[in-house]
Parts: sequence; C-alpha cells; structure tokens
Amino acid sequence: MSYNLSFLDEEKICPKCQGKLSCCEAPPIHVGDGLGWGSEVLFICLNDACPTFLNGWDQIEKRYGHHASYRYMELPGSKEGNFMMVGNSDAFKGCVIDREILKAQNERFVREKAAVEGMKTCVAEKNLAPVMTLLLDEAATTDARKSAVTYLIKLNDTACIDPLRNHKFRDTAFEHEVNLAIQAILKANFKQECPHCLEIIKAQAKKCLHCKENL
Repeated sequence: MSYNLSFLDEEKICPKCQGKLSCCEAPPIHVGDGLGWGSEVLFICLNDACPTFLNGWDQIEKRYGHHASYRYMELPGSKEGNFMMVGNSDAFKGCVIDREILKAQNERFVREKAAVEGMKTCVAEKNLAPVMTLLLDEAATTDARKSAVTYLIKLNDTACIDPLRNHKFRDTAFEHEVNLAIQAILKANFKQECPHCLEIIKAQAKKCLHCKENL
C-alpha cells in the first residue's frame, strides 16, 4: 500500500445511484489487458441497488453469456468513470479500506523511518529514543531491529532495561539477542538484576536494596 494517503480525503459519489463510492484495494491484475490499474486503490460503488449493478447481469448474460455484472468505479484523483466486472455481489466488499487503520499504519511507518534515520546520530547524541522505538515496534523490519540491538550496546544506557523486560517479543530468537545486550549493559555498568524483584542493583550487592532479600 502506498504511503501517499491523499486519496483518503477524497469523497466520490456514484452518478448512477448517488451513493458514496467505497475506497477499495485494487486487484493486482486488470482483467481486460492483464496490466495493473495504475493505482493501488479504486473507488467503487458497492450499492447492490445501483442501476449499473442491477442491470449489468442481463447485459453481460446477453452479450457474453456469463453470469456477472458491473460496478461503477473511479480512480483516485480522477473524475472519469469506468466499470468493473464482478462475478457476485460480495466482490470487493472484503477489500474496503479502513481509513483509520491505514492512517495508523502510516503513522507507524513514519515513526520507524525517523527512528532508522535517528540511529545514525544516536550514539553521538546519547539518544536512546530511536533505538527503543525500533526494538519495541513488532512491525518494524527485522534488519532495522537487529541494527537497533547493536546500538543498544553502544549507548550502554540502563534506562532501556525496564521497557524491554516489560515488552512481549513475538520472536524468541530476537528476544534472546535483546537479553544478551541487556546482560552486556549490566556488566558494563557493574550492575545486576535482583533475582527476586528484578530491580537493578550493584553487581557486588549481597542484599537487595529494594526487596531486602539476600542474594
């Protein structure tokens, strides 16, 4: 899906039934010429009472001998109407784009991109934020997250430990990499995690400062 979301602001009306066109994901292949539609989204009239859809069954049956109909459609940024052949009334209804979900996905992508860029200067600036953004984002790319682990060690900031310990990682192998990085940070700072309460304490401590348990 494109990250240019200007089409989300478009309001299109079907000239045949005056119903609002639905924004749908475009099929990868144009059934007419085998090529794409030139857009990743299409605005389609999904009104089953639309005259185009109601009359299309007979038209296609008589012309082609197939059981199918038409849906009125327009491309984003265009007022030119076109018609999409459909085989049943449910076609494209499962492809309607949820605008709020798409906006949220785009916002997440923008944050990931900014975080990847931010890692370039994070050590010099002692800025843990971009690294944590990637490590805590399960949707971020694997390469970006693995790179973030290496920067985690370079930054050597124990502030990363609690958020990482409280995060549920989907990939157990990646979680192991993060745990190894945490151990390296603890060792470099002469710290340890209390085995009873998990608070960070001095490596040489015999009793936890927080829970008072003997170590």
